Amino acid sequence: QVQLVESGGGLVQAGGSLRLSCVASGSIGSINVMSWYRQAPGKQRELVACITSTSVLNYADSVKGRFTISRDNAKNTVDLQMTSLKPEDTAVYYCAIDLPWKGAMYWGQGTQVTVSS
Repeated sequence: QVQLVESGGGLVQAGGSLRLSCVASGSIGSINVMSWYRQAPGKQRELVACITSTSVLNYADSVKGRFTISRDNAKNTVDLQMTSLKPEDTAVYYCAIDLPWKGAMYWGQGTQVTVSS
């Protein structure tokens, strides 16, 4: 069984910072891509950032220059450092991992990020 647990969400004023963390546990093996997604009310879930096992990075245009994704392969963790937060960053943020050897993607339960103007 695979489990992902996120932490670090909360309420912050515009211009502030938050750091999200996610730890994966269980029958994981080798993790390919680790990602952060978000879903705002009434909107589709969207990719925020992802990082491969060889540290290739990809960011949504809306967060480039403000968010930084990082991972620790030894600890099976992925973090998302968010700076210069905007009200439009308000969403539930989900951690996700890709396990090709299982042919599946796994998701965390989500953590709420609210940015007030």
